[in-house]
Amino acid sequence: MFVLSDTPSLANHFLREMRDIRIQNDRMRFRRNLERMGELMAYEISKSFEYAVEEIETPLTSLSTLVPAEQPVIISVMRASLPFYNGFLNYFDQADSGFIGAFRDESEPGEITIQLGYHASPSVEGRVLILADPMLATGKSLVESIQTILSHGTPKHIHIAAVIAAPEGIQYLKENISCSYSLWLGAIDEKLNDQSYIVPGLGDAGDLAFGPKL
Repeated sequence: MFVLSDTPSLANHFLREMRDIRIQNDRMRFRRNLERMGELMAYEISKSFEYAVEEIETPLTSLSTLVPAEQPVIISVMRASLPFYNGFLNYFDQADSGFIGAFRDESEPGEITIQLGYHASPSVEGRVLILADPMLATGKSLVESIQTILSHGTPKHIHIAAVIAAPEGIQYLKENISCSYSLWLGAIDEKLNDQSYIVPGLGDAGDLAFGPKL
């Protein structure tokens, strides 16, 4: 598990702006900070990739350089993850992409279930997969997403990326995911509240990025 906020960096500045109620209601700025967090995580995750030597020609001579041996598949758990996903795509600009639509079903009093309404992705068989979802709260949407993905192929490795996580969600992943995965987080917060929102968190990331939903 890798946590960006454990080391002083610009990630802490972006996280502060995303949490601050005086700043976060600027939707464009909130989306851009989500995108920046995706870019920072893409850079960190890239360090774990396999690389190959490639010969290139400069205007003056030739040289050997290292380039990624393969491109990942990046899957976005919509809707809040779209700006976050864009940050990854900015850096892995030749990657294949996939999309999963997930939403909380609170129709039963006192019970929260996750419904997946949409899934479209390329083959993930033997591929490196980055699964981007900015808020790791209960962990249920990520587990449901991974189970859906695995029904269509077995990735070489899964990188789960979230901006903010709750300890309960991290534990749920440990208990319910048996495949090979790494967890990349911006910060780990204190807990979940009674409505399964992360505390202190930042509120509803989807609403802050795109406006309230019905």
